This record gives sequence, structure tokens and C-alpha cells, in this order.
Amino acid sequence: MAKPVQRMLGDEWVSGSARGPHYWGIRHLSPAGAYHLLSLLKEVKPTAVLIEGPSDAGHLASQLVARGVVPPVAMLAYTEQLPVRTLLYPFADYSPEYQALLWAQRNGCHAEFIDLPTDVSLALQDLRRMPIAAEEAVAEADEPAEGMSFGLVQRDLYARIAELSGEPDYEAYWERCYEHLASPEAYQQAIVHFSSEFRDMTEEAELKSAPQEVAYNEIREAYMRRKIHDTIASGHQADRIVVISGAHHTPALTLQLPLMTDEQIKKLPRVPTRMTLMPYSYYKLSSHSGYGAGNMAPAYYELLWQSMQHGELEKLPALYLSAVAQQLRERGTWRSTASVIEGVRLAEALASMHGGSRPTWRDLRDAATVLFGHGELSVVAEALARIDIGTAIGSLPEGVSQTPVQDDLNRQLKRLKLEKYKSLVSAELELDLRENRRVKSEEAAYLDLNRSVFLHRLQTLGIRFARKGHVRQTDATWAEHWVLHWSPEAEIETVESTLKGETIELAAAYVIHEELLACTDIASAAKLIRKSCDCGLPQVMGQATHALQQLAVDAANFEQIAMTVHELSILLQYGSIRRIDTESLVPLMQQLFLRGTLLLVEAAGCNDAAAAGMVSAIHAMSTVAQEHYREVDEQLWTAKLKELAARDDRNAKLSGYAFSILLERHEAGEDECAQEVSRRLSPGIPADIGAGWFEGLSMRNRYGLLSRPYLWRELDAYISSLDDEPFKRSLVFLRRAFGSFEPREKAAIAELLGDLWGAGAETVGEALQQPLNEEEKVQLDELNDFDFGDL
Repeated sequence: MAKPVQRMLGDEWVSGSARGPHYWGIRHLSPAGAYHLLSLLKEVKPTAVLIEGPSDAGHLASQLVARGVVPPVAMLAYTEQLPVRTLLYPFADYSPEYQALLWAQRNGCHAEFIDLPTDVSLALQDLRRMPIAAEEAVAEADEPAEGMSFGLVQRDLYARIAELSGEPDYEAYWERCYEHLASPEAYQQAIVHFSSEFRDMTEEAELKSAPQEVAYNEIREAYMRRKIHDTIASGHQADRIVVISGAHHTPALTLQLPLMTDEQIKKLPRVPTRMTLMPYSYYKLSSHSGYGAGNMAPAYYELLWQSMQHGELEKLPALYLSAVAQQLRERGTWRSTASVIEGVRLAEALASMHGGSRPTWRDLRDAATVLFGHGELSVVAEALARIDIGTAIGSLPEGVSQTPVQDDLNRQLKRLKLEKYKSLVSAELELDLRENRRVKSEEAAYLDLNRSVFLHRLQTLGIRFARKGHVRQTDATWAEHWVLHWSPEAEIETVESTLKGETIELAAAYVIHEELLACTDIASAAKLIRKSCDCGLPQVMGQATHALQQLAVDAANFEQIAMTVHELSILLQYGSIRRIDTESLVPLMQQLFLRGTLLLVEAAGCNDAAAAGMVSAIHAMSTVAQEHYREVDEQLWTAKLKELAARDDRNAKLSGYAFSILLERHEAGEDECAQEVSRRLSPGIPADIGAGWFEGLSMRNRYGLLSRPYLWRELDAYISSLDDEPFKRSLVFLRRAFGSFEPREKAAIAELLGDLWGAGAETVGEALQQPLNEEEKVQLDELNDFDFGDL
């Protein structure tokens, strides 16, 4: 298509004439494209401005330029059915399309988007992702491109262009050759020539490696040509129409090529969609975030745009480097004004070496690295990121088109005094869920509790605004720590939640209800009860409790029962803080605790792989027995622990762990401990069983163990009694047991052994903490060749 189009490209076509519209090819997010476009609009005074963009977004076009809208903002299209698919159309202040809309509004000009409507684009998006036929794939593999994707071909071409131009990358080439052009005519002629040549060079490769993309673009271009034709047919003179499109599409929008017919439009696939506006961010626009049509330095380009508007492009290097120096100073790294002046001179010298009229962004970064960082990028990296990308996030006033969930989110942020946290900069928030009795109103008294409920609902919806962290004070059920960080992704996730409910509360209830329908075990049901409680949804909590009661009838897995009991105990502990009635959960917890207690000894007959989960489950049950001793049968639980600790046919690690709990609770005295240690660590006991029992014993109350010298005497005697092969087998368990000990605990053990050996605590302690010598290293290496069998 490009070759016949190229023949008609000339000054007359570029500038427009009485025979046809004025075509203006752009690069999205191009300050120069926007600046020179305004000159063209001022000269032509069009009656219609046609813009590449979704043609069903007409109702949003006027809202984009409404009072109070602060770019960057974006139009978001999304499907009405799950799974949600989206299309995004972002705008910065210097986007040519956005400036065209502003100009049209101020001058009473008709403005219209002319690209495919979003219901068609999203339907075609699904078709574009379908794999091509097998025979086509085989044919492609034999082509000169050798199966290389068109994206790789395009990137290689970009890299080759940068190399031939002597620039470090394609972005630097683009800025020097196009963004710095001073006149509209020169800019547009250069763009038309570049896009036509580039399209001509890549057309064949694209057709071979990405036929679906070629077809999609041809459909779009035929549709846009039809929209241009319809605008002329509606009464606008062709030479009073300005068509603004991506430079790649511009050569194909001439009306000499076929238009899409009514019959073809009817055959286009469609899916039900909706559209909304959303705030966007400079970080998302930057290529660092993966947005392909963005640029690497959106904040820098805004500075370039502002300099163009004020006719002060020559001041841009000084403004940029001064801003970098200020960022460094604010973070404690002082850089003088003289360094800024030298930086400007260096940047201008670099531009001159490349034959440029003024420094590019890359030139300025290099100058900042040399003058401010003394050649080290790490010194200035953070300051450069803040000046290049920035932290700007757009905003929309009330009344501008948004989904019900977006509106509700903004209302809740305002009600809960969380608006200041809607920022790209992360912030921490500490919450105290207890009633604040120093205030007068109920709303203020439970502000933090209501904040917690709201943040938990967002977390349930998968809206990545709030992330719950660890509380600094252990066991503080009334305290919560959150990290808040807004992003365009969070805005998109908010929009997607519209399909689940019209408010944050309804959407969160829908999500938990769906999880409840898919729930098949008691542990998951208990977590959903807690999640409902956290989200302040008592009705859903009742449904989850009913589901747990039904699932509990057949529950027989000790680990699941223990985790469920633990979840219920947590709810009982802080239910009053959250102002939710949890009394109905007490009988359920009692029933499950009793069942878990009776299953303990049988479940402990497991292998070492399953023992890790059992340890966590036993710990959970023991915690509940202590904290809810009035509600559950603590005596029966203790009796079952004693039975497990005494059994030789259960997992040795679990028997040792059960005995450690009994020691901790003073249910076993020193004589019993000495007797059990002597029995478990006797020469007749297999090494893996004896050492495994000690591993379980050492998992709790280590300082209590360190205060029992007889235990270490027995362990020492046991190890000394082992032959070489059993000793090496015992190392697996002993190394695992001592591996989690802290350095000071290991030092205390070394001193204990020094006393036992009669060599002196300090002497042995120092010796055991010395680096290994070569002979010891060789002995450890020999273990690599030892056959540990089933261990």
C-alpha cells in the first residue's frame, strides 16, 4: 500500500489544498507535534478536526477538556463481561490530540474521533491473539526473516537508524531530528517522509510475520477514510478539515484509497463495552512501565513543551540541569551553580558534536552524570528519575464521566480523609481500631476502624492501592499498618470492579460470595469468615459461617481443623474491636477444637515431609488452648500432647515438639525431662530418630533448654556413642535443628559444652566459632559423597 501512496506525497499533499483535507501525522506524546499542530490550526481555521481515536468516545471528548481536568488522563474502554479486556488511550498536556481538542473547544470547531469504535477494537483484539494456521506458520519459518517476529524486525530497524545517525538510541535520534525542528512545514515534511519510507521498508516483513496486525491496521485505515469522507459529505469543505493521526497511518488515509462500505461495517465483530475517564500518571506513560506508546521521559517532555510555548527553548538546558541540582541538594548532595553552568556548556558541546541545534535529553543526562555525579550515574540516578519521569498524576473534577465504583471510591477517600494518599509516592498509615473517646462524633471515634474496613475491601477487590504490612507491636489485635500507593493500574482495577457491584461495598461482597461458592474445605471457609469481618460485611459473614458449619460435618484433616480453629480464635479475640457479634462462632470453635484434639495422635503418624505442616497445626491448637481455656477443653489437649510425647511409633520430630510444649507449660518436670532425654538419646536408638526427636524439642523455648545442663550432657553422650555412619546420618537432623538458632544462642551452647568437656567455656566457645581449617573443610566435603539413603 505504501508505494502508491508515496507517489502522491508532496508539498501540496502535506500542506493541504482545495482538493483534500489537511493531514497531520504525529508521534503520540510529541511536544513538537502538538506545538506545530497549533500553528497549522491557527492558519487553516478548520471547521472540523478529525482525530485518530475511538469513534464511540464522542461523549468523552468534551469532558476531556472540561474545566478542572488536569492531565495526564486517559480514556479507558472495557468489556461488560468477565474476564475484563481493556483498551487505554492516554493523554498528556503535550499530546497533539489533546491540544487539538482544546483548540476545537476554544474556537467553536467540530472535533471528532474517527478510529474504530471500542466494541469493534476489543472484538478484533481477541481475534488478533488467535494463533495463525499451522500451514501458515510452517510457510513463515522458511521466509528470509527466519521466523523472527515483526516486533523484533522493527526494533532492529530502530537500532540501525540510531547507529547510522550516530545517536546512542532511537529516542535521541527522534528528538534531535524531529522534536527540535523549528517550523511546522519542516516538521511535517520530515514526518511524512520518515513514515512513508519506514512503512515501505517494513511492509513486506510485517505481512510475513504479523499478517493479523496488517489486517487490523487496514481495517482501521479503511474505517478512518470512511469517517473522513462522511465528514465532507455532511457539509464541511475538504480544505477546512484537519485530520490528525499517527504518522504510520497518515499515508494510508488519502481518499484515493477504498473506503469501508456500509456492508463491511455491519460485518465487523463487536463485544459489549463501556468507556470512562481515569487519572493517569507520568510513570505509566514512561517506557519503564511497559506502555509501548509512551516515552522514556514524560516530565522532561513537559518541560520541553512549556519551553516551546513560552518561546524559550534556549533556556531548556539550564532549567533541566538546575532542577536536577535542586533535587540533589534536597537529598543532601550539594552541587554549585557553577556546575550547572558547566553542565549546560557540556550539553551544548555534545549537541554540536552530533550536528544538532540544541541538546537532547540524552545530552543533558550525560552532562548531569559528568558534572554532578563525577562520572557515576548512581550518584544522580534518583534525581534524574524525578526530573525525567516525575511523580505527576492527573485528576478529574466531580461530574466528569466515571463509573459508579470510581465515584464511590472518591467519596470514600474524601469521607475517610484519605485523599492525600492518592499519590504516586508511597506513604505509611498506622491505624488504631479502638474507639477514640476524645472526640465527640461517632464518625470521628471510629475513623480508623472505618478506614480499615475500606482498605480491606479494596484489597479484596484486588485494587492495588493499599498493602497491609506487619504491625510493629506483636499481638496488638487493635493495630494495623498499611502502605498506600496509588497508580493507574489501581484506577483500572477500580473500573473493572464495576462489573461486580456499583459500590466498593457491594463489589467486595460479590467477590467474597463468589469465593464462598467455590469453597470446598473448612480452612478456606474460616478465612472467608475473617475476610468478611475485616470488610465489615456481617451478612456475608453469616453466609460463610453457615458454609463452614456444613463443611465441618465431614472434616477429618488435623491440619485444616487446626488452621480453622486458629482463624476462629482470632475472630473471637478482635470481633468486639470491629463491632461485629462473634458469639455464634464459639460453639463451632469448641466442636472443631475437640475433633482436632482427638485426631492429634493419629495424625502424628506421618513422614518428615508432612511433619512441617503438623508442627504449625500443633502450635495453632496450643495457642488456642491457652488463649481460650474457658471455651475449649485444655486438659484433654494437654493429655493428648503427653500421649504423643510418650509414643515411640509416631513421628519423632512431632513427639519432641509435643514434649517441648509440655516443658514450656511446666507439665513435665526436670526428672521427667532427664528420663525422656536419656531414653530418646540412647545408643540403641537409630540416629535419624534420636536426632529428629531433638530437632522437634529444640523448636520451642530455647532459653529454657539452655538452662538445662543435663539435656546437653545427654546429647553429648549420645553423639559420642555413635559410630561414623550413624553420626553422619544424625547430621541431617542436627544441622537442621541448630540452623535456626541465633548466633548468641549458638555461643551459649558452645560455652555449655566447654564446661561439660572440662576445657573451659570461653576457650571452647572461641574455638568453635573460629573459621574452619583445611582438614575440617575436607571432612565436610566428604559428606557430599555419603549415601544418606531415604533421607
